[in-house]
Amino acid sequence: MLAINIEDVISVLNTCKPYLIGLAVVLVLAIVAMIACRKMARSKKFLIRGEAALAMVLAIAVTVNLICFGPMSSMISLAMGDGSVTEETAASANELCQTIAEEGIVLVKNEGSLPLSNTKVNVFGWSSTNPVYGGTGSGGLSESYPTVSLLEGLSNAGIEYNTTISDFYTEFRDARPTVGMWGQDWTIPEPTMDEYDAAGIFENAKEFSDTALIVISRSGGEGADLPTSYDGEDTFQEGGTFGASGMRMSSQTDDLDASKHYLELSNREIAMVERVTSEFDNVIVVINAANPMELGWLDQYDSIKGALVMAGPGQKGFNALGEILVGDVNPSAKMVDTYVYDLTQTPNWNNFGSMFYDNMDEFAVDGVVPSFVNYVEGIYVGYKFYETAAAEGLIDYEATVQYPFGYGLSYTTFTQEMGAISESNGTITFDVTVTNTGDVAGKDVVQVYYNPPYVSGGIEKASANLIAFDKTDLLEPGASQTLTISFDAEDMASYDTYGAGAYVLEAGDYVISINSDSHTVIASQTYNVPTTITYGDTSPRSTDAVAASNQFAFAEGDVTYLSRANGFANYDEATAAPTNFTMDEETKATFYNNSNYDPNEFNNPDDEMPTTGAKNGLKLEDLRGVDYDDPQWDELLDQMTVSEMDTLIAIGGYQTSAINSIGKVQTIDCDGPASINNNFTGKGSIGFPAAVMIAATWNVDLANDFGERIGKMADEMGVSGWYAPAMNTHRSAFAGRNFEYYSEDGVLGGNMAASAILGAQEHGVYAYMKHFALNDQETNRCGMLCTWANEQSIREIYLKPFEIAVKDGGCQAVMSSFNYIGTTWAGACDELLNNVLRDEWGFQGFVLTDYFGVYGYMDSDQAIRGGTDCMLVAYDTETNHVTDTTSATSVLAMRQACKNILYTTVNSRAYDPANLSGGGLQGWQIAAIAIDVVVGVILVAGAVMIIKKSKKMEDASTQA
Repeated sequence: MLAINIEDVISVLNTCKPYLIGLAVVLVLAIVAMIACRKMARSKKFLIRGEAALAMVLAIAVTVNLICFGPMSSMISLAMGDGSVTEETAASANELCQTIAEEGIVLVKNEGSLPLSNTKVNVFGWSSTNPVYGGTGSGGLSESYPTVSLLEGLSNAGIEYNTTISDFYTEFRDARPTVGMWGQDWTIPEPTMDEYDAAGIFENAKEFSDTALIVISRSGGEGADLPTSYDGEDTFQEGGTFGASGMRMSSQTDDLDASKHYLELSNREIAMVERVTSEFDNVIVVINAANPMELGWLDQYDSIKGALVMAGPGQKGFNALGEILVGDVNPSAKMVDTYVYDLTQTPNWNNFGSMFYDNMDEFAVDGVVPSFVNYVEGIYVGYKFYETAAAEGLIDYEATVQYPFGYGLSYTTFTQEMGAISESNGTITFDVTVTNTGDVAGKDVVQVYYNPPYVSGGIEKASANLIAFDKTDLLEPGASQTLTISFDAEDMASYDTYGAGAYVLEAGDYVISINSDSHTVIASQTYNVPTTITYGDTSPRSTDAVAASNQFAFAEGDVTYLSRANGFANYDEATAAPTNFTMDEETKATFYNNSNYDPNEFNNPDDEMPTTGAKNGLKLEDLRGVDYDDPQWDELLDQMTVSEMDTLIAIGGYQTSAINSIGKVQTIDCDGPASINNNFTGKGSIGFPAAVMIAATWNVDLANDFGERIGKMADEMGVSGWYAPAMNTHRSAFAGRNFEYYSEDGVLGGNMAASAILGAQEHGVYAYMKHFALNDQETNRCGMLCTWANEQSIREIYLKPFEIAVKDGGCQAVMSSFNYIGTTWAGACDELLNNVLRDEWGFQGFVLTDYFGVYGYMDSDQAIRGGTDCMLVAYDTETNHVTDTTSATSVLAMRQACKNILYTTVNSRAYDPANLSGGGLQGWQIAAIAIDVVVGVILVAGAVMIIKKSKKMEDASTQA
């Protein structure tokens, strides 16, 4: 123990060397000055005042040195970053932003009105002057660059809009207050009909044009879910119906009734739509929202001839809207979610939002007790439920689903011909020939689904499962393109929780189809599996390092999960609102937060203390490109002291810390996912469209281009880590961060994320896939939210996009999530972070917490023992430092965490020879030392002045 303490002292001295140099200079000169004053001064009264002044200067100098070279040094380094995006790169990124929007705006209705024949348009809807560009919170756009507004996008495409209407909305908007945290504004501030009429809007509009465009927008963002109800007192309720808190609305907003939620039209919007559709025969609707809305009204008015759905298009994406409306661009996007007529009838409606335990008061933090959410629908999420429920006769599909997953129209028509299926070494392959049979050039998407054999009461299986997709090039009229589709047969295996405890490909016929959407089959063939294949311990799936096995029994809880058995016979029971708010005592005994977690209770007496503080002469840069399992890593890690390991682990917010003993430089990480946002310098990159729009392109090449541009901009800004892509699942339409998550489907989302990650890696930027895992709502996200889900749904639904990102994207970094999985904080879940992520999937990289705000449960000791390596905080908190630095168990965990961080950073752009500075003092630190010298000189000069002045005063006193 003594040796470790000595190493720590040496480590601290080495770390503080610059501070000690500067401080020593100041102190020596100050002492010399003080002694000189004492020896040579004559006027004692003046001497005291002079010494006081010198002492004040000395105190200021010491304080500045403590700030510059002490615990705050890393934050100063972050703030001193001076990288910026070149004009050429910014222009390229803006061009790509527009291209993504061109392929990401979904045409959902067209009765011959699009493209527009009349380019003089009346644009209705308040949000036409206040559209949604992305989302709010850390996933929002940078304010460093100008945006193209919706109306500017129309104008740039040659559309003339009625400025009398836009001016009316602008004046109305200027009078409104803004409300909400994290930038959210749940108000729907549409003017009343009286206000429209008082301004003579409709009379003016009919004189201007016979064509109307209605814009309806909905926003979302970090920190809160979208409101699901209205309390009758001008307040929307966010995040569900159980104990939710409301957000105040502007007094100018709607007269809502108790049945309203945020994703349907407000009463004032209904009034506006009815008036517009009654006054104009040609009406186009633009839905500017990332969250699926209730859009049944689009089919209720004969004059609505066309409709488009678009998520936030980023800084330049509204140009694409204008291009599509006039026909310069042919839409080719497809839905990434299922749009239903009634969101209150979804399987998760009663089990999404805010539900608190009634017997967990002893774990309360600032009066907030642990909460929970039950993923009762199991694997039946989104289209997997609706297609299967229709097949089982539970629902009337046409009356329930308006726009299926994968749905989207074009200005042209296509045919798709499916070639014969072949199989070789477990890989299924076939060709699809796509032909443009229409009159204009366009792109089409090939969607491949499988319908597995199902036995009532057996392994749960959906009747439709996306397994592969591809997108054509731009095809001229009459042109064809043949796409080759391939996937592994094992990808059709289901996870058998209660039988084999492994993935199982059951014997039987698997119908493989090409579809125009999840519901509409174009052509199909049957692939037969003659005997059941179990991917167990001795025969894992080809993509697994070790076979998948049951890991999450602790997260199942006392929940009834939806089953397909007997035609979803337990639907009503499984999807009902929870009635039990009490955690049973046995489960409660496994719940930990900072009030009851003691690392000593989890020490292994057989662990042996590793070597620390060795002098092996290695530098981190020597291990660039060295295999993860190479013995040199142990030699390098032997050189680190416990104190250094703690620093690397504890201070990981928007950076990884510099470590002197191994020559590790500080690296810079920045927020995403739509851009690179440096929270310390205030600089940012071009803001791209929301992830929902990227996914709607169904174009992995565009996703790769997006990641590559992000990587290039990050490189130019001196940024090595990108807090993105965000890739949780759209479990509910009301989830606040759906805009930055790709889809309700893990195959679509996972492939998009993998492509973006590979793009960023082209410039040496490591992407943090987030939020790992089951962070599918914002309500109570930091309030010890216990998420209950069964193993099959965890693996097949919620981990699927992350799995693809690791296996196909080579993901190098992970951001864990705020929530609990069962009673275990996700950031300390050994089963998730070690057993699945590292052991099964073969991940080699490091895991970072989500923002380390502590929140009463985030703790570095617990994190490193559970598989997290780094705390997302740039300053000291009560629990980001490891407290158990003497047990072998803890030090071994620290050592492993450091290896994971170092392995990722040394193989990043930071250690590219062109970028590597070699460590040492930074420019601002050298300047600080120079200032110390100047201060020292000032102190000496002040002492000389005091001596001279005191002599004059004494001589004057004597003469008197």
